[in-house]
Amino acid sequence: MPLLRYIAGRLVVYGLVIIFALTVLFFVPRLGPTDPVEAMLAKVASQGAYMDPAQVDTLRQSLIDTFGLGGSLWEQYGAFVNRIIFSADFGPSLSMYPTPVMELIWNALPWTFGLLLSSTLIAWVLGNFVGLLSGWRPNANSSRVMEGIAICLYPIPYYILALVLSILFSYVWKIFPLTTTIRGAPWSWELVTSIVWNSFLPAMSIVIVVFGWWVISVKAQTTALKEEEFSRYARLKGLSDGRILTRYILPNAILPQITFLALQIGLMFNGSLITEILFDYPGLGLLIYTAVLQGDFNLLMGTISLSVIAVATATMIIDLIYPLLDPRIRHR
Repeated sequence: MPLLRYIAGRLVVYGLVIIFALTVLFFVPRLGPTDPVEAMLAKVASQGAYMDPAQVDTLRQSLIDTFGLGGSLWEQYGAFVNRIIFSADFGPSLSMYPTPVMELIWNALPWTFGLLLSSTLIAWVLGNFVGLLSGWRPNANSSRVMEGIAICLYPIPYYILALVLSILFSYVWKIFPLTTTIRGAPWSWELVTSIVWNSFLPAMSIVIVVFGWWVISVKAQTTALKEEEFSRYARLKGLSDGRILTRYILPNAILPQITFLALQIGLMFNGSLITEILFDYPGLGLLIYTAVLQGDFNLLMGTISLSVIAVATATMIIDLIYPLLDPRIRHR
């Protein structure tokens, strides 16, 4: 029963977060000054197409009907929720009409997912490993050096580090490209190497910052666990340092880091979106940036809605896995 209550509570929170986020995402763009229909009419006029007032009114009404902008805000909201829940349809993109929003999202999603997944795994594994060793011997010179590096790296915002890396490695030394350029046939080795090469700097700008946070967190946890009674008892039994570290310290130090991982996913996702814009990386961040500039309601709601759902789902999965690792929750 305690485990069922825990799971039910997490599922309820998950549902409420998504409903609240979708509601906010629907209303906030509509409070802005940009009218997407008028922006599209201006775009048509800028291309030299002449239309008399009657044709303009007809086209305006057609665009309003096509993009679901007719009726009151509450009527639009009802139609929006109905489309999202039952068909996952965000309609066509206003700025890239008539391309469906979901088609644009599915093209960009693998880029963001790959960047975030690789950055998260690398930073989490390396940060925990270095933090564990540093906390085990906190007075060693190497531990002090790593702690100093981590303290310097952690406060740096993602976008500042991304700019520094871009200037140094793309502009000054010209090792990596300034913008993302993918080459190679589908499923070819050239394509894979091109993706890795273009993704290296965006990934490193996230890994370096998050790595510092994990080192600080795990080192503090390990240092505290060394003084716990079970660690002292293990030393009195004559167990080796390696056995104490892997059998007693590591399992207890990792548990809080899994919780912190759930909290960090959202921050890392935001960091990846900003990084994508700076590196012209073809992920969801660049789509959101385009949608904001063009006043594309449909694309903006589609990209941010999917981002919120993805982050909330990842956090919920971590929350549901946690009881398998910590028996105290199962029997609370």
